[in-house]
Amino acid sequence: MFRYAEEKDVSLILSFIRELAEYEKLQNEVVATEELLLEWIFEKKRAEVIFAMEDGKEVGFALFFHNFSTFLGRAGIYLEDLYVKPEYRGKGYGKALLKKLAQTAVERGCGRLEWSCLDWNKPSIDFYLSLGAQPMEDWTVYRIAKDTLSKLAE
Repeated sequence: MFRYAEEKDVSLILSFIRELAEYEKLQNEVVATEELLLEWIFEKKRAEVIFAMEDGKEVGFALFFHNFSTFLGRAGIYLEDLYVKPEYRGKGYGKALLKKLAQTAVERGCGRLEWSCLDWNKPSIDFYLSLGAQPMEDWTVYRIAKDTLSKLAE
């Protein structure tokens, strides 16, 4: 039902990322290439990908990496992307992927599993709440990227 991505899956990973970006109306934000994914996921091992499978076909994916909680004194898993192809939604693949990530977190001794969700994405928010996920109130995500990142690094 699941399999971890291998180097040969780079184009498939990128296609899932592009589908997710289209769903989120963020197609213009995708600058990832197969070469970048190969480097960062497989060569530098900075992230991992799990595919949900149906009859030998990849129908969903989760891209995740480890973060660290100083308060817990241990690593956690941060889910960067979770996506199930539209024709396979409502069949339990999203829940199965989250369950697999929870199992992975427990097996690895992690203290938590967390992710972000776009405020407008009510179907996903309702789904996460149904699993017992709690929104982090009083916390706002901040980001420095592109030119601002370069300028700050000077």
